[in-house]
Amino acid sequence: MNLLEMNHVKKSFDDNTVLKNISFSVKEGEVVSIIGPSGSGKSTLLRCATLLETMDDGDLYYVGEAAAKSEHGRAVYAPGAELKKISRRFGLVFQNFNLFPHYSVLKNVMDAPIHVQKRDKEEVRREAEELLSKMGLKDRAGYYPCQLSGGQQQRVSIARALAMKPKILFFDEPTSALDPELTGEILKVITQLAKEKMTMVIVTHEMHFAKDVSDRMIFMDQGVIVEETTPEALFASENRRTREFLGKYHVTGV
Repeated sequence: MNLLEMNHVKKSFDDNTVLKNISFSVKEGEVVSIIGPSGSGKSTLLRCATLLETMDDGDLYYVGEAAAKSEHGRAVYAPGAELKKISRRFGLVFQNFNLFPHYSVLKNVMDAPIHVQKRDKEEVRREAEELLSKMGLKDRAGYYPCQLSGGQQQRVSIARALAMKPKILFFDEPTSALDPELTGEILKVITQLAKEKMTMVIVTHEMHFAKDVSDRMIFMDQGVIVEETTPEALFASENRRTREFLGKYHVTGV
């Protein structure tokens, strides 16, 4: 079953058309990486998928439920209450962590399940402690974000997203704000989630990681999907634009 389906998505900012008729879907348990040069529309696509941007035109479905449908050349969104329900199906991990600075690590993870999902506080606490333990942050529960390294903060934000029990998790360049030393620890966490069959869509510049972790890869350029295929096929691609892009990362060929 498709957890996510986006059809014929279009998005412009003033005169700049950022997404030009993009369609793709994600099945349960699948890891899809989206790569491409800066300005190719990757992050905008993610923001449209997670309702942070409104599409100009196109369809957006989660588990068969319509968040938006194309009608007469424009995207018409579901009523607010439905969108709220649909938005609980996904989680999003930002590049810049977006943690609450005045909350402890534990409270950052617990806050949304208690206040948004109205779940039992003690049950949420137990699950939050388990998630922090899984992220290697058991001893940091009482710390504040400013007392953590960038890598630790990003692991907290992954735990916070998982605490909402999403069906699909989106990552928008999760390592771009980190120095190379800390990047590895985040990639290790995401790789572990992939082994556990977490459905994920990852916008990344980490090519070797994308190649190892993905079931499918999408190469975007100038607002269109140039290629969508397996990592092996993408890295062996004969497409000139794909080879040119991957060549900059020295990862062409299987």
